[in-house]
Amino acid sequence: MTDSDARWLIRNAELVSDGRRFHADLRIRNGRIERIDAGLSAQPGEQVIDAAGCWLLPGMIDDQVHFREPGLTHKADIESESRACAAGGITSFMEMPNTRPPATDHAALEAKYARAAQVSRVNYAFYLGATNDNLEQIRTLDPRSAPGIKVFMGASTGNMLVDDPATLDAIFREAPTPIITHCEDTPMILANEAAARQRWGEDIPVGQHPLIRSREACLKSTQLAISLAKKHDTRLHVLHISTADECALFEPGPVKGKRITAETCVHFLHFCCEDYARLGSLIKCNPAIKDAADREGITRALAQGRIDVLATDHAPHLVTEKSAQYGKAPSGLPLVQYALQCALERVFDGALSLERVVEAVSHAPATLFDVRERGWLREGFHADLVLVDPRKPHTVSAREVLSKCGWTPFEGHTFRSSIAATFVNGERVWDGTQVDDRVRGQRLAFAR
Repeated sequence: MTDSDARWLIRNAELVSDGRRFHADLRIRNGRIERIDAGLSAQPGEQVIDAAGCWLLPGMIDDQVHFREPGLTHKADIESESRACAAGGITSFMEMPNTRPPATDHAALEAKYARAAQVSRVNYAFYLGATNDNLEQIRTLDPRSAPGIKVFMGASTGNMLVDDPATLDAIFREAPTPIITHCEDTPMILANEAAARQRWGEDIPVGQHPLIRSREACLKSTQLAISLAKKHDTRLHVLHISTADECALFEPGPVKGKRITAETCVHFLHFCCEDYARLGSLIKCNPAIKDAADREGITRALAQGRIDVLATDHAPHLVTEKSAQYGKAPSGLPLVQYALQCALERVFDGALSLERVVEAVSHAPATLFDVRERGWLREGFHADLVLVDPRKPHTVSAREVLSKCGWTPFEGHTFRSSIAATFVNGERVWDGTQVDDRVRGQRLAFAR
Protein backbone atom coordinates (compact mmCIF):
# COMPACT_ATOMS: atom_id res chain seq x y z
CA MET A 1 0.00 0.00 0.00
CA THR A 2 1.34 3.43 -0.95
CA ASP A 3 0.48 6.68 0.77
CA SER A 4 -1.80 7.57 -2.14
CA ASP A 5 -3.85 4.43 -1.40
CA ALA A 6 -3.80 4.87 2.37
CA ARG A 7 -6.41 6.17 4.74
CA TRP A 8 -5.24 8.09 7.77
CA LEU A 9 -6.34 8.65 11.33
CA ILE A 10 -4.40 11.26 13.30
CA ARG A 11 -5.15 10.84 16.97
CA ASN A 12 -4.63 12.87 20.15
CA ALA A 13 -3.30 16.02 18.48
CA GLU A 14 -4.04 19.58 19.53
CA LEU A 15 -5.83 21.03 16.51
CA VAL A 16 -5.60 24.73 15.70
CA SER A 17 -8.15 26.25 13.33
CA ASP A 18 -10.83 28.95 13.21
CA GLY A 19 -9.29 30.76 16.15
CA ARG A 20 -9.50 27.71 18.45
CA ARG A 21 -7.14 25.20 20.00
CA PHE A 22 -8.75 21.88 20.88
CA HIS A 23 -7.86 18.22 21.27
CA ALA A 24 -9.46 15.84 18.77
CA ASP A 25 -8.81 13.11 16.23
CA LEU A 26 -8.87 13.74 12.48
CA ARG A 27 -9.70 11.19 9.76
CA ILE A 28 -8.58 11.53 6.13
CA ARG A 29 -10.42 9.84 3.26
CA ASN A 30 -10.03 10.37 -0.50
CA GLY A 31 -7.79 13.36 0.00
CA ARG A 32 -10.25 15.18 2.24
CA ILE A 33 -10.82 15.70 5.94
CA GLU A 34 -13.70 13.31 6.55
CA ARG A 35 -14.21 13.64 10.29
CA ILE A 36 -12.96 15.70 13.23
CA ASP A 37 -14.06 14.37 16.61
CA ALA A 38 -12.79 13.02 19.90
CA GLY A 39 -12.26 9.31 20.43
CA LEU A 40 -12.42 8.11 16.83
CA SER A 41 -11.73 4.38 16.50
CA ALA A 42 -9.32 3.03 13.92
CA GLN A 43 -10.94 1.29 10.96
CA PRO A 44 -9.58 -1.58 8.83
CA GLY A 45 -6.85 -0.44 6.44
CA GLU A 46 -6.36 2.84 8.24
CA GLN A 47 -2.88 4.09 9.12
CA VAL A 48 -2.86 5.61 12.58
CA ILE A 49 -0.56 8.36 13.84
CA ASP A 50 -0.48 9.01 17.57
CA ALA A 51 0.13 12.75 17.63
CA ALA A 52 -0.05 13.25 21.39
CA GLY A 53 1.81 16.42 22.34
CA CYS A 54 1.83 17.74 18.76
CA TRP A 55 0.00 20.59 17.07
CA LEU A 56 -2.04 19.78 13.96
CA LEU A 57 -2.37 22.86 11.76
CA PRO A 58 -3.73 23.59 8.29
CA GLY A 59 -0.83 23.64 5.86
CA MET A 60 0.82 26.98 5.20
CA ILE A 61 -0.26 28.77 2.02
CA ASP A 62 2.75 30.83 0.91
CA ASP A 63 1.51 33.72 -1.22
CA GLN A 64 4.96 34.81 -2.44
CA VAL A 65 7.73 32.61 -3.79
CA HIS A 66 10.26 32.75 -6.63
CA PHE A 67 11.05 29.26 -7.91
CA ARG A 68 13.14 30.45 -10.90
CA GLU A 69 11.58 28.18 -13.53
CA PRO A 70 11.84 28.77 -16.47
CA GLY A 71 15.15 30.37 -17.27
CA LEU A 72 17.05 30.46 -13.97
CA THR A 73 16.98 26.81 -12.99
CA HIS A 74 20.64 26.73 -11.96
CA LYS A 75 19.36 28.45 -8.78
CA ALA A 76 16.09 26.59 -8.23
CA ASP A 77 13.19 24.92 -9.98
CA ILE A 78 9.62 23.97 -9.18
CA GLU A 79 10.53 20.40 -8.25
CA SER A 80 13.37 21.23 -5.86
CA GLU A 81 11.65 24.12 -4.14
CA SER A 82 8.32 22.31 -3.77
CA ARG A 83 10.21 19.52 -2.01
CA ALA A 84 11.59 22.12 0.39
CA CYS A 85 8.04 23.40 0.89
CA ALA A 86 6.89 19.91 1.85
CA ALA A 87 9.65 19.59 4.45
CA GLY A 88 8.65 22.97 5.89
CA GLY A 89 4.90 22.44 6.20
CA ILE A 90 3.99 24.60 3.20
CA THR A 91 1.25 22.78 1.31
CA SER A 92 0.47 25.44 -1.33
CA PHE A 93 2.50 28.18 -2.98
CA MET A 94 1.79 31.14 -5.26
CA GLU A 95 4.76 31.84 -7.51
CA MET A 96 5.91 35.12 -8.97
CA PRO A 97 6.10 35.98 -12.69
CA ASN A 98 9.67 37.35 -12.97
CA THR A 99 11.16 34.26 -14.58
CA ARG A 100 12.87 34.11 -17.99
CA PRO A 101 10.75 34.55 -19.99
CA PRO A 102 8.42 36.29 -17.56
CA ALA A 103 4.83 35.15 -17.12
CA THR A 104 3.30 38.27 -18.63
CA ASP A 105 0.89 36.61 -21.06
CA HIS A 106 -1.66 33.84 -20.79
CA ALA A 107 0.41 31.26 -22.67
CA ALA A 108 3.45 31.69 -20.44
CA LEU A 109 1.21 31.45 -17.37
CA GLU A 110 -0.32 28.18 -18.51
CA ALA A 111 3.10 26.76 -19.39
CA LYS A 112 4.11 27.15 -15.75
CA TYR A 113 0.95 25.37 -14.60
CA ALA A 114 1.69 22.51 -16.99
CA ARG A 115 5.21 22.14 -15.61
CA ALA A 116 4.03 22.22 -12.00
CA ALA A 117 1.49 19.49 -12.70
CA GLN A 118 4.39 17.24 -13.66
CA VAL A 119 6.79 17.92 -10.80
CA SER A 120 5.37 19.88 -7.86
CA ARG A 121 5.09 17.98 -4.58
CA VAL A 122 2.65 20.56 -3.16
CA ASN A 123 -0.24 22.62 -4.51
CA TYR A 124 0.51 25.56 -6.79
CA ALA A 125 -0.69 28.73 -8.46
CA PHE A 126 1.05 31.38 -10.55
CA TYR A 127 0.63 35.14 -10.84
CA LEU A 128 0.36 37.04 -14.11
CA GLY A 129 2.94 39.81 -14.27
CA ALA A 130 2.14 43.38 -15.26
CA THR A 131 4.34 45.43 -17.58
CA ASN A 132 4.09 48.84 -19.18
CA ASP A 133 2.63 47.27 -22.31
CA ASN A 134 0.53 44.17 -21.49
CA LEU A 135 -2.71 45.83 -20.38
CA GLU A 136 -4.75 43.71 -22.82
CA GLN A 137 -3.41 40.50 -21.22
CA ILE A 138 -4.48 41.86 -17.84
CA ARG A 139 -7.94 42.90 -19.04
CA THR A 140 -8.65 39.48 -20.54
CA LEU A 141 -7.28 37.34 -17.71
CA ASP A 142 -9.72 34.72 -16.45
CA PRO A 143 -9.87 35.53 -12.70
CA ARG A 144 -9.98 31.81 -11.93
CA SER A 145 -6.66 31.19 -13.68
CA ALA A 146 -4.37 33.12 -11.33
CA PRO A 147 -4.37 34.29 -7.71
CA GLY A 148 -3.66 37.84 -8.84
CA ILE A 149 -1.71 40.28 -10.99
CA LYS A 150 1.78 41.16 -9.76
CA VAL A 151 2.83 44.78 -10.17
CA PHE A 152 6.46 45.73 -9.49
CA MET A 153 6.26 49.36 -8.33
CA GLY A 154 9.95 49.20 -7.49
CA ALA A 155 13.19 48.26 -9.18
CA SER A 156 12.99 44.93 -10.99
CA THR A 157 14.59 43.16 -13.91
CA GLY A 158 13.72 43.34 -17.58
CA ASN A 159 10.37 44.81 -18.57
CA MET A 160 8.58 44.19 -15.28
CA LEU A 161 9.02 47.58 -13.61
CA VAL A 162 5.70 49.37 -14.11
CA ASP A 163 6.67 53.03 -13.84
CA ASP A 164 4.30 54.71 -16.31
CA PRO A 165 1.64 56.59 -14.31
CA ALA A 166 -1.07 56.14 -16.94
CA THR A 167 -0.40 52.41 -17.16
CA LEU A 168 -0.46 52.03 -13.38
CA ASP A 169 -3.77 53.87 -13.22
CA ALA A 170 -5.25 51.64 -15.93
CA ILE A 171 -4.06 48.44 -14.24
CA PHE A 172 -5.62 49.46 -10.93
CA ARG A 173 -8.82 50.42 -12.77
CA GLU A 174 -9.22 47.30 -14.89
CA ALA A 175 -7.61 44.36 -13.06
CA PRO A 176 -10.06 41.43 -12.80
CA THR A 177 -8.21 39.89 -9.84
CA PRO A 178 -6.46 41.26 -6.75
CA ILE A 179 -3.41 43.38 -7.51
CA ILE A 180 -0.26 42.29 -5.69
CA THR A 181 2.42 44.96 -5.36
CA HIS A 182 6.11 45.22 -4.63
CA CYS A 183 6.35 48.77 -3.31
CA GLU A 184 9.66 50.63 -3.43
CA ASP A 185 10.26 53.99 -5.12
CA THR A 186 12.90 53.47 -7.79
CA PRO A 187 14.09 57.09 -8.24
CA MET A 188 14.77 57.36 -4.49
CA ILE A 189 16.69 54.07 -4.50
CA LEU A 190 18.80 55.11 -7.50
CA ALA A 191 19.64 58.44 -5.87
CA ASN A 192 20.65 56.69 -2.64
CA GLU A 193 22.77 54.19 -4.55
CA ALA A 194 24.51 56.95 -6.50
CA ALA A 195 25.37 58.72 -3.24
CA ALA A 196 26.75 55.49 -1.77
CA ARG A 197 28.92 54.89 -4.86
CA GLN A 198 30.26 58.41 -4.64
CA ARG A 199 31.46 57.64 -1.12
CA TRP A 200 32.59 54.01 -1.40
CA GLY A 201 32.95 53.34 -5.11
CA GLU A 202 32.07 49.73 -5.95
CA ASP A 203 32.97 48.53 -2.44
CA ILE A 204 29.71 49.59 -0.76
CA PRO A 205 29.29 47.90 2.66
CA VAL A 206 26.28 45.60 2.67
CA GLY A 207 25.12 47.31 5.87
CA GLN A 208 24.18 50.27 3.65
CA HIS A 209 21.49 48.19 1.94
CA PRO A 210 18.61 49.32 4.22
CA LEU A 211 19.71 52.93 3.69
CA ILE A 212 19.89 52.58 -0.09
CA ARG A 213 16.58 50.74 -0.28
CA SER A 214 15.29 53.06 2.39
CA ARG A 215 12.18 53.19 4.55
CA GLU A 216 11.25 56.41 2.75
CA ALA A 217 11.32 54.58 -0.61
CA CYS A 218 9.04 51.88 0.80
CA LEU A 219 6.64 54.33 2.41
CA LYS A 220 6.30 56.57 -0.66
CA SER A 221 5.55 53.65 -2.99
CA THR A 222 3.13 51.97 -0.58
CA GLN A 223 1.24 55.25 -0.17
CA LEU A 224 0.97 55.52 -3.97
CA ALA A 225 -0.41 51.98 -4.29
CA ILE A 226 -2.98 52.60 -1.56
CA SER A 227 -4.07 55.88 -3.14
CA LEU A 228 -4.61 54.18 -6.52
CA ALA A 229 -6.53 51.35 -4.87
CA LYS A 230 -8.80 53.78 -3.04
CA LYS A 231 -9.34 55.79 -6.23
CA HIS A 232 -10.56 52.74 -8.17
CA ASP A 233 -11.82 50.57 -5.27
CA THR A 234 -9.22 48.00 -6.32
CA ARG A 235 -8.60 44.85 -4.31
CA LEU A 236 -4.97 45.50 -3.32
CA HIS A 237 -2.50 43.30 -1.44
CA VAL A 238 0.84 44.92 -0.56
CA LEU A 239 3.69 42.45 -0.22
CA HIS A 240 6.66 42.16 2.16
CA ILE A 241 6.11 45.10 4.49
CA SER A 242 9.55 45.84 5.94
CA THR A 243 9.06 49.00 8.02
CA ALA A 244 7.07 49.90 11.12
CA ASP A 245 6.15 53.16 9.33
CA GLU A 246 4.12 51.35 6.66
CA CYS A 247 2.11 49.36 9.21
CA ALA A 248 0.16 52.47 10.22
CA LEU A 249 -1.23 52.68 6.67
CA PHE A 250 -3.31 49.53 7.13
CA GLU A 251 -6.42 48.90 9.19
CA PRO A 252 -6.32 46.38 12.06
CA GLY A 253 -8.76 43.50 12.37
CA PRO A 254 -9.88 40.40 10.44
CA VAL A 255 -9.00 40.07 6.78
CA LYS A 256 -12.55 39.27 5.65
CA GLY A 257 -14.12 42.24 3.91
CA LYS A 258 -10.96 44.31 3.59
CA ARG A 259 -10.22 45.85 0.20
CA ILE A 260 -6.61 46.71 1.07
CA THR A 261 -4.44 44.11 2.83
CA ALA A 262 -0.78 43.63 3.67
CA GLU A 263 1.76 40.84 3.96
CA THR A 264 5.10 40.56 5.67
CA CYS A 265 7.71 37.81 5.57
CA VAL A 266 9.36 35.58 8.14
CA HIS A 267 12.81 37.11 7.72
CA PHE A 268 11.45 40.50 8.81
CA LEU A 269 10.34 38.86 12.07
CA HIS A 270 13.71 37.16 12.62
CA PHE A 271 16.58 39.33 11.37
CA CYS A 272 17.47 43.01 11.74
CA CYS A 273 20.21 45.34 10.46
CA GLU A 274 22.65 44.11 13.11
CA ASP A 275 22.74 40.75 11.30
CA TYR A 276 24.46 42.21 8.21
CA ALA A 277 27.76 42.13 10.10
CA ARG A 278 27.41 38.36 10.53
CA LEU A 279 25.63 37.27 7.36
CA GLY A 280 26.46 39.98 4.83
CA SER A 281 24.77 39.62 1.44
CA LEU A 282 23.25 36.29 2.47
CA ILE A 283 20.43 38.38 3.96
CA LYS A 284 20.42 41.01 1.21
CA CYS A 285 16.84 41.18 -0.06
CA ASN A 286 14.40 43.67 -1.55
CA PRO A 287 12.90 45.39 0.33
CA ALA A 288 15.76 45.39 2.80
CA ILE A 289 15.83 43.99 6.33
CA LYS A 290 15.85 47.08 8.53
CA ASP A 291 16.11 48.05 12.21
CA ALA A 292 15.22 46.04 15.30
CA ALA A 293 12.48 48.59 15.96
CA ASP A 294 10.98 47.76 12.56
CA ARG A 295 11.10 44.06 13.40
CA GLU A 296 9.21 44.67 16.63
CA GLY A 297 6.73 47.03 14.98
CA ILE A 298 5.99 44.55 12.21
CA THR A 299 5.43 41.78 14.76
CA ARG A 300 2.98 43.99 16.68
CA ALA A 301 1.17 44.88 13.46
CA LEU A 302 0.87 41.20 12.62
CA ALA A 303 -0.61 40.52 16.06
CA GLN A 304 -3.11 43.37 15.56
CA GLY A 305 -4.17 42.25 12.10
CA ARG A 306 -2.81 45.40 10.44
CA ILE A 307 -0.61 42.95 8.56
CA ASP A 308 -2.84 40.12 7.40
CA VAL A 309 -0.54 37.51 5.86
CA LEU A 310 2.84 36.01 6.79
CA ALA A 311 4.79 34.51 3.87
CA THR A 312 8.37 34.00 2.67
CA ASP A 313 9.33 35.82 -0.55
CA HIS A 314 11.51 32.70 -1.03
CA ALA A 315 14.12 33.77 -3.61
CA PRO A 316 17.16 31.47 -3.88
CA HIS A 317 20.53 32.34 -5.37
CA LEU A 318 23.79 30.41 -5.38
CA VAL A 319 26.32 31.13 -2.64
CA THR A 320 28.84 32.07 -5.30
CA GLU A 321 26.44 34.73 -6.58
CA LYS A 322 25.72 36.03 -3.08
CA SER A 323 29.48 36.27 -2.39
CA ALA A 324 29.99 39.01 -4.97
CA GLN A 325 30.52 42.69 -4.12
CA TYR A 326 27.44 44.50 -2.84
CA GLY A 327 26.36 45.93 -6.18
CA LYS A 328 26.59 42.57 -7.95
CA ALA A 329 25.27 40.27 -5.20
CA PRO A 330 21.64 39.43 -6.04
CA SER A 331 18.85 40.03 -3.56
CA GLY A 332 16.82 37.19 -2.06
CA LEU A 333 16.85 34.42 0.54
CA PRO A 334 15.83 30.72 0.43
CA LEU A 335 13.21 30.40 3.17
CA VAL A 336 10.39 27.90 2.55
CA GLN A 337 11.93 24.93 4.36
CA TYR A 338 12.12 26.75 7.70
CA ALA A 339 9.46 29.46 7.38
CA LEU A 340 6.81 27.91 9.59
CA GLN A 341 9.32 27.02 12.30
CA CYS A 342 10.62 30.58 12.13
CA ALA A 343 7.09 31.97 12.55
CA LEU A 344 6.45 29.68 15.51
CA GLU A 345 9.45 31.15 17.32
CA ARG A 346 7.32 34.25 17.92
CA VAL A 347 4.74 31.98 19.59
CA PHE A 348 7.38 30.59 21.93
CA ASP A 349 8.50 34.18 22.62
CA GLY A 350 4.94 35.20 23.50
CA ALA A 351 4.78 37.88 20.78
CA LEU A 352 2.14 36.05 18.72
CA SER A 353 -0.51 33.51 19.63
CA LEU A 354 -0.52 30.17 17.84
CA GLU A 355 -4.03 30.94 16.59
CA ARG A 356 -2.82 34.22 15.08
CA VAL A 357 0.07 32.53 13.28
CA VAL A 358 -2.34 29.98 11.78
CA GLU A 359 -4.62 32.81 10.72
CA ALA A 360 -1.73 34.63 9.02
CA VAL A 361 -0.14 31.66 7.21
CA SER A 362 -3.28 29.67 6.32
CA HIS A 363 -6.71 31.25 6.86
CA ALA A 364 -5.91 34.77 5.63
CA PRO A 365 -4.26 33.84 2.31
CA ALA A 366 -7.10 31.39 1.62
CA THR A 367 -9.64 34.14 2.33
CA LEU A 368 -8.11 37.03 0.44
CA PHE A 369 -7.30 34.94 -2.66
CA ASP A 370 -10.62 33.02 -2.59
CA VAL A 371 -8.82 29.67 -2.44
CA ARG A 372 -11.41 26.93 -2.65
CA GLU A 373 -11.70 24.46 0.28
CA ARG A 374 -8.20 24.87 1.69
CA GLY A 375 -6.63 26.74 4.58
CA TRP A 376 -8.67 25.37 7.50
CA LEU A 377 -9.14 22.14 9.44
CA ARG A 378 -12.77 21.58 8.43
CA GLU A 379 -14.69 18.49 7.45
CA GLY A 380 -14.95 18.25 3.67
CA PHE A 381 -11.90 20.42 3.00
CA HIS A 382 -8.78 19.15 1.26
CA ALA A 383 -6.49 17.42 3.75
CA ASP A 384 -3.57 19.87 3.56
CA LEU A 385 -2.09 19.49 7.03
CA VAL A 386 1.11 19.98 8.97
CA LEU A 387 1.95 18.19 12.20
CA VAL A 388 4.33 20.20 14.40
CA ASP A 389 6.17 18.82 17.40
CA PRO A 390 6.69 21.76 19.81
CA ARG A 391 8.73 19.57 22.18
CA LYS A 392 11.45 18.65 19.69
CA PRO A 393 14.06 21.35 18.96
CA HIS A 394 15.65 21.35 15.53
CA THR A 395 19.14 22.68 14.81
CA VAL A 396 19.44 23.59 11.14
CA SER A 397 22.25 22.04 9.10
CA ALA A 398 23.22 22.84 5.51
CA ARG A 399 23.28 19.08 4.82
CA GLU A 400 19.50 18.89 5.13
CA VAL A 401 18.69 21.83 2.81
CA LEU A 402 16.43 20.71 -0.04
CA SER A 403 16.42 23.96 -2.02
CA LYS A 404 18.67 23.61 -5.04
CA CYS A 405 20.89 26.50 -3.92
CA GLY A 406 22.05 24.33 -1.00
CA TRP A 407 22.26 26.94 1.77
CA THR A 408 20.07 28.68 4.33
CA PRO A 409 20.48 31.86 6.39
CA PHE A 410 19.29 29.80 9.38
CA GLU A 411 22.27 27.42 9.37
CA GLY A 412 23.25 26.62 12.95
CA HIS A 413 20.11 28.15 14.43
CA THR A 414 18.03 25.98 16.75
CA PHE A 415 14.28 26.26 16.30
CA ARG A 416 12.13 25.18 19.22
CA SER A 417 9.85 22.99 17.08
CA SER A 418 10.09 20.39 14.32
CA ILE A 419 7.90 19.55 11.33
CA ALA A 420 6.82 15.98 12.10
CA ALA A 421 4.66 15.42 9.00
CA THR A 422 3.11 17.25 6.06
CA PHE A 423 0.03 16.05 4.19
CA VAL A 424 -0.98 17.35 0.74
CA ASN A 425 -4.44 16.34 -0.47
CA GLY A 426 -4.44 13.54 2.09
CA GLU A 427 -1.07 12.12 1.07
CA ARG A 428 1.85 12.23 3.49
CA VAL A 429 4.51 14.03 1.49
CA TRP A 430 6.89 14.55 4.45
CA ASP A 431 7.30 12.06 7.29
CA GLY A 432 9.71 14.10 9.39
CA THR A 433 12.83 12.80 7.65
CA GLN A 434 12.22 12.58 3.90
CA VAL A 435 9.97 13.66 1.04
CA ASP A 436 7.74 11.12 -0.69
CA ASP A 437 8.54 11.89 -4.31
CA ARG A 438 5.50 10.00 -5.56
CA VAL A 439 3.20 12.77 -4.34
CA ARG A 440 2.01 15.50 -6.69
CA GLY A 441 0.17 18.64 -5.69
CA GLN A 442 -2.88 20.10 -7.38
CA ARG A 443 -3.61 23.39 -9.13
CA LEU A 444 -5.28 25.76 -6.68
CA ALA A 445 -8.89 26.60 -7.50
CA PHE A 446 -10.25 30.08 -6.87
CA ALA A 447 -13.92 30.58 -5.97
CA ARG A 448 -14.55 33.65 -8.11
